[in-house]
Amino acid sequence: MLKSMTGYGKTSCEVKNKIITIEIRCLNSKQADIYFKLPSMYREGDSQLRNKLIKSLVRGKIEFSLWYDITGAERKATINQVVLQDYLKQFEEMRESMEVPDNDVLLPIAMRLPEVLRVERQEIDEEEWELIMNSVDEAIASTQSFRTQEGEVLEKDIRLRIHNITVLSSEIDKYLGVRMDLIRSRLEGNLVNLIGRDKIDTNRFEQEIIYYLEKLDITEEKVRLANHCSYFLETMDNESVAGKKLGFIAQEIGREINTMGSKANNGDIQKLVVQMKDELEKIREQLLNVL
Repeated sequence: MLKSMTGYGKTSCEVKNKIITIEIRCLNSKQADIYFKLPSMYREGDSQLRNKLIKSLVRGKIEFSLWYDITGAERKATINQVVLQDYLKQFEEMRESMEVPDNDVLLPIAMRLPEVLRVERQEIDEEEWELIMNSVDEAIASTQSFRTQEGEVLEKDIRLRIHNITVLSSEIDKYLGVRMDLIRSRLEGNLVNLIGRDKIDTNRFEQEIIYYLEKLDITEEKVRLANHCSYFLETMDNESVAGKKLGFIAQEIGREINTMGSKANNGDIQKLVVQMKDELEKIREQLLNVL
């Protein structure tokens, strides 16, 4: 069964005095391109998170976000009183030589100066990190479920396109006999106009006709096309991560269709070839989003 590269998962957990929310968004990409949005205190775990995401989600443009909301009292920063008093003392000394605002105005200014606020570095313990990783697993599972649902839609459409190509290929048969007769009549008419009917070597003409018609025969292409379509469906049934492989098979399908078009030499067959190309192009567009 196919899976889409498009996915979304979100979960949350409560750890001590904060609620942690985890969100995963996936879009199509040839490789695994992972983008993190993490608070600084969790940055040290991005390597472990990256390995988990690649192992589970395989590839795609993956955006991983983690943020938290404080539910209780937590002291994140303290005022460096020594530095603040030094700034205010310098302001007071400046009063003697220049006009400066009152302290009521100076205090907010001083609070924004370097080293006044001292942020305490927070550490995460093993228990908190384990709860976070469990939530990551839940978000990944939700993303996988989303991918499976999207993949079912893609697979249904792709199977229909492959079926249409097979049907269109079989419709070519009814034009093959007429095509051969028209080619023979056209060649014979051109030869008669060129040298006259009485100068035509019938045996040699028949040999050349057979050789020419063999060059235009598309039986082998039709057989290979049918085999490629069958292999395409077989791959969809048996492999869960098949996007790249299906892309290669689609290239082979396109090669056979193009060869049939170059050999067609018939307006009705050309129309069928154009329709097959249109179906294949829609398959290729869908495969861009298949895992």
